[in-house]
Amino acid sequence: MRANKRLPLPIGHGSVDFYQGIVPVLVPFLVAERGYGYLGVSGFVLAASLLSSVVQPLFGVLTDRWAMPWMVPAATLAAGGGVALIGTTDSYALTLAAIALTGFGVAAYHPEAARLARAVTAGDHVGMSWFSLGGNVGFALAP
Repeated sequence: MRANKRLPLPIGHGSVDFYQGIVPVLVPFLVAERGYGYLGVSGFVLAASLLSSVVQPLFGVLTDRWAMPWMVPAATLAAGGGVALIGTTDSYALTLAAIALTGFGVAAYHPEAARLARAVTAGDHVGMSWFSLGGNVGFALAP
């Protein structure tokens, strides 16, 4: 039973980090299909990276004060929804907004998911390692 409780942790972390890792992978396709310049698509990668790293401490402050387990699925949907929305528009501004949504979702996911992982694993180092491994595998699988 205990192992079943832990299984979603690395899978969820892998999914969210897959969404983060897929943005740079989409760059050549956006250049070829939509004719965006390299400066424009570098803005996409910058937006995804900046939002996922700069905004994350703000979510950390919130989750340190209040438990928000609903944020884990909401952030996963935001990250995946942003990637899905990239394909629905040819507008640079809307594509940038979709990528920003992905970065925002990635930032929102990590603090609360780590808190939840610590709670589920009771701070067990092996359980937390599996959680971390899931994120690394997800990011690596994106390309």
